Amino acid sequence: MGANTSQVSDLSENPSLRALVGSEAMSENDPFWNQLISFTFISPSSSGDSKLLEEAVIPLAKIFIENNPRTGNFSALVRVFLGRTKELKISTECQDQLFIWQAHNALFMIRCLLKVFIREMSEEELHLHFSYQERAPGSCGDTVTEDLLEEFMSNLVHLIVEVPLLDITYSILFEAVTTLLVLLSYQLFNKEILRDGSIYQHIMKGRCLSLTSRLVKTLLYNFIRQEKCPPPATHIFEPQAEGGGLFYGLASGVASGLWSVFTLGGAGSKTGVEQEHNPLPLSNQSLLLLLVLANLTDGPDWPNPYRQAVTCFRNTQDTSSLPSEQAHGFQINFNSLYTALCEQQRSDQATLLLYTLLHQNHNMRTYMLSRTDMDNLVMPILEILYHVEDRNSHHVYMALIILLILTEDDAFNRSIHEVVLKNITWYTERTLTEISLGSLLILVVIRTIQFNMTRTRDKYLHTNCLAALANMSAQFRCLHQYAAQRIISLFALLSKKHNKVLEQATQSLRGRQGDNSALPDYAQDLNVIEEVIRMMLEIINSCLSNSLHHNPNLVYALLYKRELFEQFRTHPSFQDIMQNLDTVIGFFSQRLEQAGSDLSVERVQEVIMKGAQALPKERLKKFPELKFKYVEEDQPEDFFIPYVWSLVFNSGVGLHWSPQGIQLFSMDSSS
Repeated sequence: MGANTSQVSDLSENPSLRALVGSEAMSENDPFWNQLISFTFISPSSSGDSKLLEEAVIPLAKIFIENNPRTGNFSALVRVFLGRTKELKISTECQDQLFIWQAHNALFMIRCLLKVFIREMSEEELHLHFSYQERAPGSCGDTVTEDLLEEFMSNLVHLIVEVPLLDITYSILFEAVTTLLVLLSYQLFNKEILRDGSIYQHIMKGRCLSLTSRLVKTLLYNFIRQEKCPPPATHIFEPQAEGGGLFYGLASGVASGLWSVFTLGGAGSKTGVEQEHNPLPLSNQSLLLLLVLANLTDGPDWPNPYRQAVTCFRNTQDTSSLPSEQAHGFQINFNSLYTALCEQQRSDQATLLLYTLLHQNHNMRTYMLSRTDMDNLVMPILEILYHVEDRNSHHVYMALIILLILTEDDAFNRSIHEVVLKNITWYTERTLTEISLGSLLILVVIRTIQFNMTRTRDKYLHTNCLAALANMSAQFRCLHQYAAQRIISLFALLSKKHNKVLEQATQSLRGRQGDNSALPDYAQDLNVIEEVIRMMLEIINSCLSNSLHHNPNLVYALLYKRELFEQFRTHPSFQDIMQNLDTVIGFFSQRLEQAGSDLSVERVQEVIMKGAQALPKERLKKFPELKFKYVEEDQPEDFFIPYVWSLVFNSGVGLHWSPQGIQLFSMDSSS
């Protein structure tokens, strides 16, 4: 952190801030405002620094809450900010930093106050605090007629979409995005999903509505550009000449008395650890805001416009005309977006964006599936699953759903076996000098199932894993020996668990002497295991029936562990599917017997290769094609809104919320 941060507590005694929150009304034209917002500082970039600042702001904000109904100083501060932003675009074009600097400072102060206000008061009360105006001598003190909150929110959206991203505008654009997140954070303090309220109304139906597509496009481009925070020197004005100018004079004069105590991560200080972890604050914050907006619930008689925009945007190379009935459509560079998605899958929020686009945007999904470099996208997803023990369950779940959606496409299932990878450094269980993307996907997904069976036992997780394998099974090609072995080893694990539950049920029945109360639990466990066994048998059968001659390694592994399957031949749940496996095992066993004894591995593989060409396909019974399609559950907002806000809670740059008072999710599920 920066110098003198131990003095941050001095803020509560600062005369200028005390005047702002005090009992005296300040006219918008008072020179006081010019002095108040002319300070030099770097916004806190870490949660710890933000916590320090908020602890200093809370006592001031509480005094402000008491006095503002009489002074209207908060709305005056908001109007000062609005006044500074009127010429912001022109100031940017002219490289005039004065308006940018002062507007940023005003917005930062508003954001800090709003953060406390939202925790301390209802949305209705907050709306009132925007409406109080100064009580000038002789005035009646009525509230203003226009909706200042809506004007403020509309102004923030205008700022985000109209001000170009440059070094000198980076901070104010970051503040605008962050302030919108703060305004929407009432959801954190409500257990129920918010479906109304003035902030919801303003962002969904008010002046912001006409800017929906531009806002979504800008937030996406902020994510795509991955611009790093510029060095501190570009945030603040340096002396233009000896003696300095007006700008420097204001800054140096006021900073020494007000904000020099709080220059977190500023010039002359070394970069903090958390700043290194968040080198792309605007990109990260923009993505979080986009996810929050896209997951707002539909209104009673209108759809969420931000979800509409996310659902229907198209490639800039698409020259066809936009359908007239398509609301909030726009075009964006798909290649740039695809590249950013590939590069950023380490974060939950980037994975959630990828899921959202694959599931909801047909144009983007078609584009991604047409890429010849799908390994750039799939590999980061597989790495997430490989390190399942280090990831939160939601991240793993979204990664699996992405694979399930991808495997719904037959061309994808074929192409991944044609992509050859070398030296997978993150796969440490075995040395994989060369393996197809398809075989690696099988290895990782089965490993995830095995991890789930021994640790979390999440039924939905292994169901989605098996569904992805089932979708791929008819297209299995040239499986790596490790992938083939892993398929059979998973079946061995399931067989072992099946026998264990049967044994426990038998022992329980003997020990109870007529008391069968515990048997339903064992029956339920047995049903679940048998469902999974059935699915695995269908996956193996699908591969053998459709591409036997392409998979000698699977036949080899099947023959090597043939005794595993004997107990299921007469089981009523598996008899039909076991016929094909018996046919394959019997056919190749006979071939090997005819080839002689003490065969080498190479000779066995040669016999299998020739036998695969000779086995008549008509000897294998036809089963329906295995195809699973991902469908969101009813009321998906019950999952996605808490999930998105847990990401904001944990990953919002420079934002800190106390766990006390968070109602939307349990703190265990937020990590």
